[in-house]
Amino acid sequence: MTAKLPAPVALENDVVRLEPLTMDHVPDLFAAGGGDPDVWRWLPAAPVSEEELGKVARGLIDDDQHVPFAVVLKASGRAVGWTTYADVPGFEQSVEIGWTWYGRAVWRTAVNTSCKLLLIDHAFELGYNRVLLKTDVLNLRSQHAIQRIGGLHEGTLRRHRKRPDGTWRDTVYFGILEEEWPQHRARLNNR
Repeated sequence: MTAKLPAPVALENDVVRLEPLTMDHVPDLFAAGGGDPDVWRWLPAAPVSEEELGKVARGLIDDDQHVPFAVVLKASGRAVGWTTYADVPGFEQSVEIGWTWYGRAVWRTAVNTSCKLLLIDHAFELGYNRVLLKTDVLNLRSQHAIQRIGGLHEGTLRRHRKRPDGTWRDTVYFGILEEEWPQHRARLNNR
């Protein structure tokens, strides 16, 4: 591990509360996006039952390479997805934001931007130098969202890993440096 991962904390703004993921979130999470193939298309799991989603959540909670957060809508108090901080081997003072999904009902809303504002702010407040975001080369929706928040394309790692269907995934890497973030943050807050 190249950097100590952030401790699990609660972060919130007017739109979302990010709280450490627990098994208590699983029923809301399954209602938000469990069994929806479009939600899980680009992720390493595709749970079709609440029990399966619980197993994926438990694995993430117990994994010492991730700090998972439930994404809770402030308006409803219900979890609608999750996101994580992850270790970035080989990069000093860097942290990754990833393993993110949201239920379809909150796509194209303020949820993703609100989450990224909280997570990126927190990472830089803790002294990280760089935030990494990555996605499948075929996931254009995610690439556009990452670029919209300020992620700079850093390259594509070919045949990075296999997808659940057995095909090879090329992974597109984006980064945001600490000194770049204030400009992007101001732009996003003005939207």
